[in-house]
Order: sequence, then structure tokens, then C-alpha cells
Amino acid sequence: MIHCIIIEDEPLALEKMVIYISKLPTLHLVKTFNCGVSAIPFLSANQIDLVFLDIEMKEMSGIQLLESLNLKSKVIITTAYEKYALKGFDLQVSDYLLKPITFERFVKAVDKVSGEINQQQSIKKSNEKVFIKTEYRLEGIEISDILYIEGMGDYRRIVTSHKKIMTLQTFQELSDILPKEKFCRVHNSFIVAISKIKKIERNRIIINEMYIPISNSYSKDFYNKINT
Repeated sequence: MIHCIIIEDEPLALEKMVIYISKLPTLHLVKTFNCGVSAIPFLSANQIDLVFLDIEMKEMSGIQLLESLNLKSKVIITTAYEKYALKGFDLQVSDYLLKPITFERFVKAVDKVSGEINQQQSIKKSNEKVFIKTEYRLEGIEISDILYIEGMGDYRRIVTSHKKIMTLQTFQELSDILPKEKFCRVHNSFIVAISKIKKIERNRIIINEMYIPISNSYSKDFYNKINT
């Protein structure tokens, strides 16, 4: 499942994109935004697979948004102007859709992104160990040993089956090196290993007798992930 958002200030164009996405079972639309500025807090706090991004918008253009954020997401530009194509590819977008967008061309762009994501996930799956910065060294941890990661002030505590490791690496940095299909952010202070979940009750996850809360801002993505 590819989790995506739309940033588009034209109501009719936005409506068409929503309809197109609803026709593809590989896509899950998380949220829509009618300007780039309103999308910044969400993109800063959430990990999204794909962004459908309009270029010509009030307050902040799509190009300005890409230049201001270090996005890990795949990006498909949507615009009525061919002049932005070169700039878009300079910013390493996955594809460029010229309005009016046909469904056939839309599917082709999504297939391209799906292939890129699958390739990245295959690379991650082949890496059975991750290396964590702790004190003055890099410590290797078996991915299969990780139970959950807890935020503790400036530090993150990685709890495994055998030990606990403290690191200054951020949740975003840790999310980038962990297989997305195996781990999920469930709270501002927690990432959990999905396979290690013993049970879920009253919006809390239980892993090794540890009760981990599921916050409202992450619950939808979490339940979607465990139900796919």
C-alpha cells in the first residue's frame, strides 16, 4: 500500500486526483491540502510514501516547497505548465504530469513510483542489521531483535530482545534505516516492531508487558498498516 497526499489549490483538479486515487487499490489517500504552507507541518511530522504536488499555488509554489523541505517521499508533480519540467527533475521528482491529466498517464506515473518503492524496500529487506550511532561508535543491531524505540528527551532508547541502546539519532533518521513494512510510528515517543506486538487493547500496544500508547495522530496509519 502506497500512502499518499495531494497538495493542489484548484478544486476541480483536486477532485479529479481524489477520484483517480480511489480507483487504484495500491494507493491510500491520507490527506489533501489546498496550499503548500498548510502541508509543511504534516510533512515534517509524518512519513508519507508519495506526494502529488501542484506547482502554481498561492503563498508557496510546489518548487519552493521541495526546496524548503528535505522530503524522503516520492514526488509526482502536477501542473499546467511545461516550463517546470526541467526544474522538477533537477529536484529528483519521480514523474511530471501535465494537466489535464488522463487516467492512463496517471496510472503510468503511479506504476513508476511503485517500482521505485519496491526496489528500495528490497534493498532494505536484504539488510538484516542496522548500525546505530551510540556514544563514539556505531553498534550493529539485528533488525529482528528490535522490540520498540522510545523517545527519552534528547535521546531515543532502542529496546531489543537482549539489550537497550541509547542514541541521539532522531525518530526520522531511525525510520529511514528501518524496513517500513516491519516498523510503525504509533506515538510522538514510540516506534514499534509490528511482529513483536502481543496484543492491542484500549488503544494501547502490549510488547513484552510494556504498554505503549497509540496517539490519535498516528492511529489511522497504524491500523491501516496492520490490516493490509
